[in-house]
Amino acid sequence: MTFLGYPRPDGRVGVRNHVVVISSVSCANGVVEAIGRELPAVKAITHTEGCGRGPDDVSIAIRTLAGTISNPNVASALVIGLGCEVIKAAMISVQAAATGKRIEHFGIQESGGTPASIARGLQIASEMLEEASSIQRQEFGLEKLTFAVECGGSDSMSGLTANACIGEVTDWLVGAGGTVLMSEITEFIGAEEAIAGRCGSPEVRERLLKLLAEQRSLVKEKLGPMAHMVIAPGNAEGGLSSIEEKSLGSLAKGGSSTIAEVVEYAEQPGGPGLVIMNTPGSDIFSMTGKIAGGAQLLLFSTGRGSPAGHPITPVIKVASNTGLFEAMPDDMDFNAGVVMESSAIADAGAELRALAIEVANGIPTKAEINRSEMFAIHSTGSPF
Repeated sequence: MTFLGYPRPDGRVGVRNHVVVISSVSCANGVVEAIGRELPAVKAITHTEGCGRGPDDVSIAIRTLAGTISNPNVASALVIGLGCEVIKAAMISVQAAATGKRIEHFGIQESGGTPASIARGLQIASEMLEEASSIQRQEFGLEKLTFAVECGGSDSMSGLTANACIGEVTDWLVGAGGTVLMSEITEFIGAEEAIAGRCGSPEVRERLLKLLAEQRSLVKEKLGPMAHMVIAPGNAEGGLSSIEEKSLGSLAKGGSSTIAEVVEYAEQPGGPGLVIMNTPGSDIFSMTGKIAGGAQLLLFSTGRGSPAGHPITPVIKVASNTGLFEAMPDDMDFNAGVVMESSAIADAGAELRALAIEVANGIPTKAEINRSEMFAIHSTGSPF
């Protein structure tokens, strides 16, 4: 099987062909947003970072911003800074330029202020849009694909239906030589024994269990005797009783594939296979990290109805139950509730796989149609 994608100079392949205008610091958000209003075809991405963070969080933010515009779904990018910030536009631009794509940057102070910067950005972004329009889709093998898997607003059915169907897609893509990124370390708590047996090497097992132990310790420190209840209110209302129950259901997104690697937040994997990324449990932070790590498409299971998408990567919403699918038809892409009604998991998984290829080939997801685009960078709160 193959898909149609956009070739990039570094050998990777995009399933979308975006031009991105992004801020290096929140002070530049106004200029970025103004360019986005004038040129709706660009993806204008803003955030809250740039200054006032400790060294660890500065590194995370730079890696995330550079990784986002390095993602193969991006044809070219313009980074706009202010000029006096910690995270300068040049830092992000230089890292992303290693992809061979057109990456430009400038600062508002050096450009003569806000109106002059908007005009300068509009000129550059317009050129980039014209250049991107000349790139045509070509046929590629599945080994060029990196999917991310996510669950948000889980309910008691998520692990049995939606996550199980996603697991079928994971095993299929990994088996075809592709890559799947799974994250949210908090949601592995209580399932350490199950996940340890799936690691491909002692080194991977040791690193993953170390991260899990650190996360368990942190949760216990903050919540004490209530540590077992580190789940969202919506999860409890949906029928989940504990983090252990949620974790076992969450792991189903990884199918039965061997865990090949563990990477840090927004870090690109070193090779194919099922890869665990060290992210928090928050859906938006988690999505941002995996897409900065190179995911061209994301499969997102939900039992409560999260509509969240992302600016540059299509997000397929997989409803865990038919009631949700029928209640939010303009937000959900796939009904995994059929597993409890008539379809075998393997059959539903095959249908989801076919949908994923259609989306990779250009069919828009509901989140893309709705412009439900979320972007938030994880921070640890570490001091200077």
